[in-house]
Amino acid sequence: MNKAFLIGRLTRDPELRYTQSNIPVCNFTLAVDRRFKQENGPQADFIPIVAWQKTAEFCAKYFQKGRKVAVSGRIETRTWEDDQGVKHYVTEVIAEEVDFADSKKDTENNQASVNNTPPAQTPPAAGGIDNKPPWMV
Repeated sequence: MNKAFLIGRLTRDPELRYTQSNIPVCNFTLAVDRRFKQENGPQADFIPIVAWQKTAEFCAKYFQKGRKVAVSGRIETRTWEDDQGVKHYVTEVIAEEVDFADSKKDTENNQASVNNTPPAQTPPAAGGIDNKPPWMV
């Protein structure tokens, strides 16, 4: 079984492009914190993610740098040879499902701390309930 579940923050805005046959594909990188951090070692892994079709369009429209997201999908490896004959290898996660892993308020606070500006005031959702996924209530 090849299934990957990741929660992390986007390191940059997703990049949407289209194949020659007009199929949307979106690339982004997730910074995923390591559970056990070693002294003087890396504290996160940077995982390349590829989303296709409707998922790609969703990611490009709603995800942005710094946003905490959840991705489930499969791991794929591929190789290719460039024009100079150098062989390249890449391992990436092909996103099958994506979702927000933080609230809109958390994202605004995170963006504000990066920019040193106060977060924007947003009214609660209809009925006074925040739009949080069930696991974040």
